Amino acid sequence: MSNRRCALWLIMLFAAAGLAATSAMAATSCDQLLARLAGRVMNAADTTCFAGADLTTNNPNTTPADNSLPGLPAFAFTPQTDRSVISPSPPNRTPITKKVPGLQLDARIADDPAGEARILIRLPDQWNGKLVVAGASGTRSEFNGDFAWSDYVVQQGYAYVSQNKGVLNFYVVSLNSPTPPEPLACRLNPASSIWVHFYANDTATPFTRWTPFMIEATRIAQDAVQAYYGSRARHTYAVGTSNGGYQVRRALETAPELYDGGIDWEGTYVDPLAPNILSGLPPAILNFTDYAASGFSATSTAAKNIVLTGYPPDLLAGTNSLWESYWGEFWEVTLCQWQKRLDPTYDTYGSGTGTYSYVDRLSASDVGAEVAAITTNGHIGRPLITVAGTMDALLPINLHARAYARAVAAALSDQGAESDGGQSQRPAYRLYEVQNGNHIETYKDTFSQLELIQPHAQHAFDLLVKYVEQGAQLPPDQCIPRGGTITQPPAQPGHCSSLSAP
Repeated sequence: MSNRRCALWLIMLFAAAGLAATSAMAATSCDQLLARLAGRVMNAADTTCFAGADLTTNNPNTTPADNSLPGLPAFAFTPQTDRSVISPSPPNRTPITKKVPGLQLDARIADDPAGEARILIRLPDQWNGKLVVAGASGTRSEFNGDFAWSDYVVQQGYAYVSQNKGVLNFYVVSLNSPTPPEPLACRLNPASSIWVHFYANDTATPFTRWTPFMIEATRIAQDAVQAYYGSRARHTYAVGTSNGGYQVRRALETAPELYDGGIDWEGTYVDPLAPNILSGLPPAILNFTDYAASGFSATSTAAKNIVLTGYPPDLLAGTNSLWESYWGEFWEVTLCQWQKRLDPTYDTYGSGTGTYSYVDRLSASDVGAEVAAITTNGHIGRPLITVAGTMDALLPINLHARAYARAVAAALSDQGAESDGGQSQRPAYRLYEVQNGNHIETYKDTFSQLELIQPHAQHAFDLLVKYVEQGAQLPPDQCIPRGGTITQPPAQPGHCSSLSAP
């Protein structure tokens, strides 16, 4: 057992010693927990405990305020912002129909050398005997899944654990500079003079930490439920969105024995031969300015270049452009973050972000080895469902979800027939494509043509559970039509025929 696991396991053990099984003693239980932690080897100064009548986000105590950790700059820790990143706007968020009494623990993992690894655990009083482990999107906190995943599963009685990939978010290094104010600075978009520093680009926080912290959170949570409820979870499921979906994939590839299955919602595909973020984003960045100058003409050479790279077509709503939204919020800053981490010798803004060539850099730097160290290889050891939207313009389905599906097919091709109930030689894999689904759920507020992915991801979770626990048939790969749902048999088998549908 690692020191990190041991430290958190001790927290859970101490918690169990002071916790009663009834919510009437919840406040006293937390007092006992914090008292037991005080003065021990584990640094409990930033540990919080909440025990009471409701673990859903209807209770404001479940998600701390942004910038609420002492000693950190603004934007390093933004729980309330983070939970809105992967969730639709109201009223399309996860319905909350009841209170869920129980205990919540939020703690820093003490022996993390970077001092940034954090974990969140929710333990409902009415436990169903199962555990959900959540990844975190982008560089978001352990509260990233509060609306989309935690509210959904704790109401069903699941214990829930989430982590932050061992990294804080970012801080602002300049609000107005024409050039990078420091070597690791990334500007918010090509027209911005605001520069930020991502903690994920620091020497102590490589991307290779993302998988171990997902796995460690799972082991810690299993020890927690054992200590709190008196038995280990009968079933454990992994869920995650975007970079959190990447964490799910890697968990099932590297430590399948810890899980019964997983849901990967718009996961990031990483392959040293490409496609990957470093190969996929530059063409969009390079061509967007000319596309905008054309008056957002779909027939312009620039627009055709973006589409030919694998991107979905643009959507226009009045003066709003879907591509422009991604250009202003995600394309360049995401490329910068990954390039600074994986290919730090490249002159980001001198040589250019749109002109970055991953293929050329393979012979000029160690980027190939850096990407290979975090690759998603498709060798899953447990059932996995990918849910992805055809209109995703950050992680385009042609470059990410479909590419990963091909990797899984290649990895599993020699493992025999798929099993019933997810328990045999070849684990089940499914790709459910959401027609007109998109990476950012709130963009539907502006572009009515888009469809939400969250309800389909949650439905896929329920289908996975029935498959694993009851041997129910898992619907095959399919395109979920606009206004439709995952069905057996599919309304549209296989891939969606077009990335955009009216």
